[in-house]
Amino acid sequence: MDELNNVVEIPEFRDVTGIFKDRKHAGNILADMLIDYKDTKSIIFGIPAGGVPVAEPIASKLNLNLDVAVVSKITLPWNTEAGYGAVAFDGTVELNHDVLSQIGLNKDQIKAGIEKTSLKIERRIKTFRGLKPFPETENHTVILVDDGIASGFTMLVAVEALKKTGANKIIIAVPTAHLKSLKTVSGMVDLVYCPNIRGGWGFAVAEAYHNWYDVSEDDVIEILK
Repeated sequence: MDELNNVVEIPEFRDVTGIFKDRKHAGNILADMLIDYKDTKSIIFGIPAGGVPVAEPIASKLNLNLDVAVVSKITLPWNTEAGYGAVAFDGTVELNHDVLSQIGLNKDQIKAGIEKTSLKIERRIKTFRGLKPFPETENHTVILVDDGIASGFTMLVAVEALKKTGANKIIIAVPTAHLKSLKTVSGMVDLVYCPNIRGGWGFAVAEAYHNWYDVSEDDVIEILK
């Protein structure tokens, strides 16, 4: 038993790669799973950049407001794909001490990484939100969407920040996730919708998709319009 009591999956998608054509297709599958939230006061938050093209068809199909929860991983100085923590839109910072214990960064390097990521967050908030205030989440269900969960650190920080806004109920909706990370993340929220759960040592979010590409900030701006 996986102890995923609050996770809704599609059992025939378990441990299968190449499930989704692209992020939009994945979003449409999630929208069908989330049909109970249609025409409610729920708010969809896409995590930019890759989560926004997944969130858009969900919001559209369910007739819900689409917004962004800007979070970003703190990346290694020598590898911008790998991270050792994450920063959220409200300044919440979480560090992955398991990773830090293995890579030998000093305090100044860690501080510089946090500062660099915080500046990126500030810039992205201005780019994506402009002067638009953060939506009222009290007495609302918020549905947090990304294109997948690998380590789960970015998602955990996003959840922590949304809890501070007073959200009534927090739901995660992701097309694909690593089983181990999902166990950690699911314990922090009310419900998780994840059609494609995969275990094993090697896990890449991209392997769930036939058409995987980097989502640009311009793509996100276009969707949010």
